[in-house]
Amino acid sequence: MTSLVHFSIQDDHIGIMTLNRPAQANALSAAMLEEINQTIQEIKHDENIRCLLMTGAGAKVFCAGADLKERRLMTEQEAKEAVLTIQQTFTDIESLPVPVIAVINGHALGGGLELALACDLRIARAGAALGLPETGLAILPGAGGTQRLPRLIGPGKAKEMIFTGTSLRAEEAVQIGLIERISTVDSLMNDAITFAKQITKNGPIALKEAKQAIQSSLDHDLQTGLTKEYEAYLRLIHTEDRLEGLKAFQEKRTPYYRGK
Repeated sequence: MTSLVHFSIQDDHIGIMTLNRPAQANALSAAMLEEINQTIQEIKHDENIRCLLMTGAGAKVFCAGADLKERRLMTEQEAKEAVLTIQQTFTDIESLPVPVIAVINGHALGGGLELALACDLRIARAGAALGLPETGLAILPGAGGTQRLPRLIGPGKAKEMIFTGTSLRAEEAVQIGLIERISTVDSLMNDAITFAKQITKNGPIALKEAKQAIQSSLDHDLQTGLTKEYEAYLRLIHTEDRLEGLKAFQEKRTPYYRGK
């Protein structure tokens, strides 16, 4: 039986999770969601992984979101549970302690864009379409789109995208901060790996604490956020990595971080 999710390790510290249903536009079936969640649990317990790349198989679609053919066969109660499962899966991805980069190899519409929004950073191939067309189907983005998109690009632009259901090309998306970087089809994965290497060369505990400090403070006032930042800094003071960073700086060499 073909795996619906491929997972591999690049350069010891970079995990690559690939959604593997290209013939179905990498749509999120119940079986695929189960494999995604199994992979998430493995990543959580693998201290060697310092950054995760999420992408889709093929060169056309990153992820088409929910599997609507599967959804049409569900009862109303099953549909409710399916939406909640996708939402929780994306929250679990967002909650991973390591930085997560969405490598958007093709169109990311509906739940596909919501998956990318649950990642920390996004790099997309030129020409890829990104949008939340759900209102055209008389529903709304139910996997975090109404919450994460306004926080990322501001409420006005987010409302425009959601209310009209129109999509943006990657070239426009990068201008409004919906994605951080843009690449070509041929160089996308190499560029994503280079991006990840810029992250993984840094202290792994510091990266986790920095991510947590940012994520936990987004909905708090500045003073609360500053307190959380200070608490995170204190947790780094006694690490071996911090001492290694200072020593490497003094000796003018590349630091070797062990995550301790």
